[in-house]
Amino acid sequence: MNFYMNKLDLIMKNTFSFFVLPLAYISGLRVQSIEENKCVVRVKHRWINQNPFKSLYWAVQGMAAEMPGGLILQNKIKNSGHSIAMLLIGSTSIFTKKATGKILFTYDAGEELDKLMDDALQTKLPQKISINTKGIDEKGDVVSEFSFEWSIKLRSK
Repeated sequence: MNFYMNKLDLIMKNTFSFFVLPLAYISGLRVQSIEENKCVVRVKHRWINQNPFKSLYWAVQGMAAEMPGGLILQNKIKNSGHSIAMLLIGSTSIFTKKATGKILFTYDAGEELDKLMDDALQTKLPQKISINTKGIDEKGDVVSEFSFEWSIKLRSK
């Protein structure tokens, strides 16, 4: 039953992205798996998301790289029961290899976000964190690396 609920959750997340993030959906981004502290987003190089060099466009990689950490953070905020604002405030990237085929972007350090949330709730001050993801191709090679700086802030009542 857990498998089917997980599969249903993925279908719902991907359907949700069609309405909330249509460009990501059209570009082929799909949540492959999501757990409490880990999320994997996949994207496959296709005609619709390629650059003139016949590889995955950098902006598509950026969307796919940002999504795993953003989803985990969003889920943790939702589950906290508090009104917390989240904002992407910076990003950097490195491209190391031509991105073709299926690329996976993983964030698996959700425990760091638990500490971030605790600090925000205890201090009532804005908190920042860098969330890092790598794009890994089907051969296991790193094609890109991204770092996203997020800020969260407890909203006043």
